[in-house]
Amino acid sequence: MSFERLAELLSHREPRPLSLEGISPELIPGGALAEAAVLVPLFLKDGEPHVLLTKRPATLSRHAGQVSFPGGRVEPADEGTLRAALREAEEEVGLDPARVEVLGRLSEVLVLVSAFRLTPWVASVPYPYPYRPSPGEVEAILHVPLSALSRPGAWRVEEREAYGLRHEVHHLDFGGETIWGATARVLRELVAVWSEP
Repeated sequence: MSFERLAELLSHREPRPLSLEGISPELIPGGALAEAAVLVPLFLKDGEPHVLLTKRPATLSRHAGQVSFPGGRVEPADEGTLRAALREAEEEVGLDPARVEVLGRLSEVLVLVSAFRLTPWVASVPYPYPYRPSPGEVEAILHVPLSALSRPGAWRVEEREAYGLRHEVHHLDFGGETIWGATARVLRELVAVWSEP
């Protein structure tokens, strides 16, 4: 599939909003979910589609050592989730927003660990590119081939209780790292769309 075809598919599907049915607000820190956004950067490397992920430093107070997309909290000045995703990608890995071609949006997901409702934006980005990881936020940049995300037996699912409900938590092992949680859920949806005829 081409990135143009992916953009077409994303434009014809309605991303699912996060369902809060059954979630107990009194169990959420602060009583409500905060808004966050991520960029899901795709690029061709050696003729094969890849997704860019970051590994967070182990010293962070939140999401320490986790594999994630560039992204973070939506700030009032962002004027929406897309602007937030682009701003965070520039801050975290030095990706110039002018070099990003937005392809579409995936469904909102719940970030269990930090009580965020997360909006993922899929984009095509250049490769090679002179990324500049922010030392305080990014320990490493990972290039993961989409084929690794769709191989048989790649995924496992565990259950976890949070905010008064049982949730499925997806996991994928790749290159000595475990990709899990909201990042894995976003990748599962991306692979499902990418695999459509």
